Amino acid sequence: MDPEQSAPVRIVAGVYPGQSPAVAQEAAVLAAALHGELVCAYVNPGRYPLAESPDGAMDSAPLDPDFEDDADASFPSGLAAALAGQLGPLGTAWRPVLLAGDVADALAHCADTLDAAMIVVGTHGDARTTLREVFAHSVATRLARRQLRPVLVVPTHHGHPAQAVRHTAGRP
Repeated sequence: MDPEQSAPVRIVAGVYPGQSPAVAQEAAVLAAALHGELVCAYVNPGRYPLAESPDGAMDSAPLDPDFEDDADASFPSGLAAALAGQLGPLGTAWRPVLLAGDVADALAHCADTLDAAMIVVGTHGDARTTLREVFAHSVATRLARRQLRPVLVVPTHHGHPAQAVRHTAGRP
């Protein structure tokens, strides 16, 4: 590698079906601002990793050997379609990656493998969820406590129309 060339900037975003689009959109805006690549990582906690490829993707097996479902061994097609619809108009380079195991551990490992600049995740729950409930089971909290790289936590309990306007104001 040419010493004047630097490795591409990568942002790892934790994504899952039904998640607020705010997480992927904020990660895409950040990746675009850094002229980098967005890696949308879905972690299947019902599987465990067997092997890892250099691009961060994992081959996995089900935790329950009696429940083998080939659909679980690939990135969810509905999620990929939703991300394409959300991220396509933004023009940010992105790709899906399937991970397995504990969500926080898998995202951290993927970010380490890719030497990501940052991990982006969303909050869980809604505006009525107490702070104690959020931190008790939070992937974001676990990442922030164990990671050496920055973790961006995107609030996903938008519900007021004014937040949607503020969210996109001044963004590309």
